[in-house]
Parts: sequence; structure tokens; C-alpha cells
Amino acid sequence: MMLPTRLSALCLLVFVISEVEPHSSNWKPMWPSYKVPVVLPQATLSLGKAQFNAEPRLDVASPCGPECHKHYSLPTLEELKEYMSYETLYSNGSHTETEVGIYVLGSSVSSTQSGGKSRTKRQIYGYDSRFSIYGKDFLLNYPFSTSVKLSTGCTGTLVAEKHVLTAAHCIHDGKSYVKGAQKLRVGFLKPKHKDGEKALNQTNSRIPDKMKFQWIRVKRTHVPKGWIKGNANDIGMDYDYALLELKKPHKRKFMMIGVSPTSRQFPSGRIHFSGYDNDRPGHLVYRFCDVKEETYDLLYQQCDAQPGASGSGVYVRMWKRQKQKWERKIIGIFSGHQWVDKDGDKQDYNVAVRITPLKYAQICFWIKGNYIDCRDG
Repeated sequence: MMLPTRLSALCLLVFVISEVEPHSSNWKPMWPSYKVPVVLPQATLSLGKAQFNAEPRLDVASPCGPECHKHYSLPTLEELKEYMSYETLYSNGSHTETEVGIYVLGSSVSSTQSGGKSRTKRQIYGYDSRFSIYGKDFLLNYPFSTSVKLSTGCTGTLVAEKHVLTAAHCIHDGKSYVKGAQKLRVGFLKPKHKDGEKALNQTNSRIPDKMKFQWIRVKRTHVPKGWIKGNANDIGMDYDYALLELKKPHKRKFMMIGVSPTSRQFPSGRIHFSGYDNDRPGHLVYRFCDVKEETYDLLYQQCDAQPGASGSGVYVRMWKRQKQKWERKIIGIFSGHQWVDKDGDKQDYNVAVRITPLKYAQICFWIKGNYIDCRDG
């Protein structure tokens, strides 16, 4: 059996190797530039007290695969404005609905629909390629330190000083807010040991650092109406994302969001994410894998994952030409499992929601409060 410290070192080695580009030293995968639209609030309506009737779910499923999604017609501008409008839930239980306007739309945007039977179990594809991350030297350092746990059981990613990006289904089931959403908290892994235990650990490297969660309450939550309108059995999976604002700053380094390039632009065609899978309680689990297929709004891959990883920020590392440095950015949100029966051939995918230019503009506005700072995706 491998010792925890050796396993941690192996995890880090795999993490480093997985982000090394297999090309010549002169070639760098560049972050592309995008023309980001403007999404601005037009009117806000009070909806009174929210209902918290839904059971928390750690997964969401849809049987509509890539080909199914590609056959649906593009939404009109009016439909987009409806889908990108959003609800805001406050810690006192009240909630509002905000209508938005969309301006300088630079490209066509697709939507998808789905329906039929589903099975909700997340998949492990053959050999389990996930890596549990041990020890504060890894857990408290970037980028692993950007992963946080939601009190509803999902995972989230720090994307600003007071903001966490996660999946919408962790907060709302499409019809009602989940139980616990009103008192939603975000958990940060911290060392649990006392000074005496710390000294013991330093003399015996075989003993892993004990960790605990320190919790911060959520002040308000934004969920797009595309999710609330559709749920996963309509077009909802395309809009399975939410932004949480904490009551106080978390004081950790966070990861920036970015517009998702096409999968062929990813270094080695590969994505990465870390989450709190429920089959490994208390562990942060890291994985990486190749993207198999994609639509405008979704990435289809077979990263090993279990419930609890929902809401994890999917990221890639590419070269930022303007800043002349490497940058990791969140380009998607891990959503759930899809099972597709294509001419009797059953195919399984784990799915991530891509951050499109329109979604980037919306999420950035939620964070910044203005569109001026949201022009560079």
C-alpha cells in the first residue's frame, strides 16, 4: 500500500505531467480573444418568499446526447433574453427575478433540448483514474485550494474574493429551491491538528494532516431562468450553473473564469477538475481526461466522477499573450451524467456546461456589477 505522502507526491506529479504540452517548446496553446456581448439588467421584480421544497441532488441526468442537442434550432434573441434572465435568492428567504437585455451579440448561440428516460448514476469508466489529494501542502495551495464544498453536498470553485461558481441543480431543481439553500454555506478545508499534533506530523511524515471544513454563509445566489424554466428535461442542462456571493471574503487565491475555446484548442484536448466526490468523504479528488464530443453549450467527456463532484469548475491552462504568462481559467462547470441510446448502442458521458461568451458576460456582471470590466473573455 502506498504511503499518503508518496501518494500525494504521485498526485502532484500526475497533475504536472497532465498539463505539459506534448509539442515543441516554442509552441504555446493561446487563450483566444472573443467579442463578449453585454448582458444588462432591465427590470427587477420581487417574488416574495422562496419555497424550499426540493430534495438536494448531487447529480442531474439527461439522455439527450451530442447529436440530439445539435438538431435543435437556435434560440431567438427574445428567447435568449428569457433564458439569461435570472433569479436572485437572499439569505432572508426572499427572492427576485431580473429581466436582462442583450447587446452587441457577436455570434449565433445555440440551445438544446432533451427528453426521455434517464439513469442518474455517475460513471467510472474502466480503471478509476481519480486521485485523492492529501496533505495541507497540496490542499491549501493553488489550484486545489480553489475547490470548496457546499452544505447541500456539491462542489464549487472560488472565482472572486467573495464568489463561488457551482451547478444550478445544487441550489434549485428547476421547480423549487432545495432544502438547505436558504442557509447555504460554503466549506473551506483547513488543518485540524493542534500545535502538538503538528510537531508529531513533522517528525513522522507517514501521518497525513487531518483536515476540517471551515464554513462561510452565503449572502445571495444567482440562478439563470434557463435552468428554472427548463430543468434538465428541456433545455435546462445548458444553463446548469449558479453563482454564490459569500457574506465575507474568503482570503484565498481564486481562479478566473474565461470563455471556453473549442476542445481542439485545449492543450492535448484535455480538461481538469477537482471535487468532493461522495464515495471519498473528506477527500478532494482530482482528475483529468480528454473531451470526447462537444456542442456549443456542453462538453462531453468520460472523466471519472461520482455524485458530490457536481459544480466543480472545469479548467484548462493556456498562454495569455497580452500578459505573457500561463493562466488557468474556469471554462466550464461539471454538471452530471448523460446516457444516450443511439440505435441500440448505449453510450455514457459525463457532461460539463461550457462558459460561452454570453454566459461569461452574465457571470462576470454578477461578480463585477458592471460590464466595463467584462469585455475580455
